[in-house]
Amino acid sequence: MIDDKFLEEYDEILSSTERPSRYIGDEFGSYNKDFDRQKARYLLAFADKYEIGISNFGHKILYDIINKKDGLMCDRIYAPDKDFIELLKKYNKPLYALESKKQVKDFDVVGFGLQYEMCYTNILQILDLSQIPLIATERGETDPIVIGGGPCSYNPEPIADFFDLFYIGEGETVYGQLLDAYKENRKNGGTRYQFLEKA
Repeated sequence: MIDDKFLEEYDEILSSTERPSRYIGDEFGSYNKDFDRQKARYLLAFADKYEIGISNFGHKILYDIINKKDGLMCDRIYAPDKDFIELLKKYNKPLYALESKKQVKDFDVVGFGLQYEMCYTNILQILDLSQIPLIATERGETDPIVIGGGPCSYNPEPIADFFDLFYIGEGETVYGQLLDAYKENRKNGGTRYQFLEKA
């Protein structure tokens, strides 16, 4: 359900974009957990257009697995098209997640599926529109942990500077353990560096 505050802020942008359905979420089968009540908030980012990302099975499986765990929520984001990018910049609005409508930078973890090298520039575009520092070493305690996974994570060096962590292998198998470690670190008052070291 789209609340009035969100519509007030983004109505002009959504009304002016060619395909607003790409940016409103709430499709059949989507989750909409309470953002503020979760112990860890994960944003699953697909660095290509909505129409391509929504049909990716790995994306759907990971989204479902994380949302079924207590204390965790998983929202989604896809690479915005050129017209939406221009509108966000024109109105000086940050990129937001589909279900919760929360700003990307408010999530604890942003995980990118690295499907193919041609999407690398889209990753930087998403980070920039989200007001998250592009270079990992420039991020602070209030910035999300940026994780890369998927097929291209087997050779992560070309984009290593932009990620805090790479997950190599099938995310469906132990990704829950990684997020449990994040929750535990947060509960114990651990720092960003302590979580990354543990991960």
